[in-house]
Amino acid sequence: MSIAKHKLAELNGNTGRTAGADVHLSYSFATGDQRGADLGNPLFDVLSAVLKAGSIRQAAAALGLSYRHVWGALKQWEETLGEPLIVWARGQRAKPTPFAERLVWAERRARARMRPHIEALRADLGRVLSDARDGTQQLLTVRASHDIALQLLQQHADTADLHVDIRFQGSVESLRALNNEQCLVAGFHVPTLHGEAPVFSAALKPLLRPGVHKLIGCSRRIQGLMLRRDHATLIHSFADLQRHQLRFVNRQLGSGTRLLVDHLMQQHGLHPRDLPGFDEHAEETHVAVAACVASGLADAGVGIEAAAIEFGLHFVPLIEEDYFLVCLKPNLSHPAVQRLCSLLADSGWRALLANLPGYAPATAPGQVLVMTTALPWWRYSVPKAKRSGKEVHGESA
Repeated sequence: MSIAKHKLAELNGNTGRTAGADVHLSYSFATGDQRGADLGNPLFDVLSAVLKAGSIRQAAAALGLSYRHVWGALKQWEETLGEPLIVWARGQRAKPTPFAERLVWAERRARARMRPHIEALRADLGRVLSDARDGTQQLLTVRASHDIALQLLQQHADTADLHVDIRFQGSVESLRALNNEQCLVAGFHVPTLHGEAPVFSAALKPLLRPGVHKLIGCSRRIQGLMLRRDHATLIHSFADLQRHQLRFVNRQLGSGTRLLVDHLMQQHGLHPRDLPGFDEHAEETHVAVAACVASGLADAGVGIEAAAIEFGLHFVPLIEEDYFLVCLKPNLSHPAVQRLCSLLADSGWRALLANLPGYAPATAPGQVLVMTTALPWWRYSVPKAKRSGKEVHGESA
C-alpha cells in the first residue's frame, strides 16, 4: 500500500521505519504549479483538517471530499500505520487520538527541518527539464543563511533564464564557502548597527575584506521573538524571556540568527544558563524554530515574522537587519552575477518583498556597496584572541 509513506521516520527514533509502514519518496513531472518546499501527503492533509475542524464531517467539507471517502481513507491509514488515528465512539464526534496529534506535529517539525533541502532538491530536478530544453540558461551557485525571500528570488530568477542553485547554511559557513570558491555568491545578514558590534565583528570581519569582496544590496527584514499566543501578554522584550523562564529554542552555531541571539544576550547582560534550553536545542531555519514553538517543544525562539505567521505564532519585533549578497571581485563581471544584480534592481523584486511580512527592499538593491559604510563595525579592530581560521584570499576565513 502506497498511502501515508512520507516523512514518518521521526516517530521511531529517525530510523526510517514506523510500526506498520516504511517511508517511500518519489517525484513526478506534472502540470500546475508546485514550488519551494511543498510536499503533498493526503494523510496529513486529512489529519490536519480534522484537528482544525473538530470533526470528520467538517474536515471532509473543508477538503471538498465526501464523509465516506475520508472515513474510509482514515481506516486504511490506521491499518497501514498499525496505530489508531481516530477515537471512534458511538454517539460522539470522532476526534484524533493522542498518537495522531503527535504524528501531525512530528511531521510538521520534520518538514520544517527539511524545507531547505526539499527546495534545493526541487530546484535541481526542475533544472533537468530546463537543461534538456535550453542549455543556455545561466547557473548561479549560492550558499546563504536561511531566508524566505531568497526562495522567492530563486523562483523570480527562473523567469529571466537564471537558475539559482541555493544551499542554505549558516552565515559563517556561507562566507567560508565563498572564500574557498565553492560558490559564486554568498548570503549573510547583520543588524543595522552603528559603531562597535563585537559579536558580529569577531565572527564576520575575518571573512570579509574591502577590495577582495563585493557587497550587493538585497533586502531588509525584521527579526523578533516568536511565541505561542498564550505567552503574548508576558513578553515584550528579549530580557522578558529570562524573567518568565520561557524555554528557548536556539539556532545553530555560525548562523546569522545565532550571532544575533548572542548579540542580544550580551546587550542584556544574560548568560546561557539564564534561558532554559539555550544550549540544549538548536534548529537550522526560521521555520524549524517556529514549528518547535508551535508544537510546544519550546516556548520562544528568534526568527522572522513570515515564519511566525505561517505557524500562527505571536511576533515581537526586536531589530531590523540587512540581508547582503557578496561575491569575490573577479566574479562581479560573471554573466550570472550581473543578471542577479539586474533582477534585484528591478520592480519585480520590490513587488515580491512588498507582499512578504516583515520585509522591505534594500536601500540600493542590486547595487555594489562600500563595505565599510554598509558594515560600520568593520572599521573596528577584532580582538586577536577571537581571530581564528586559515588564510584565504589574503584574509582569515
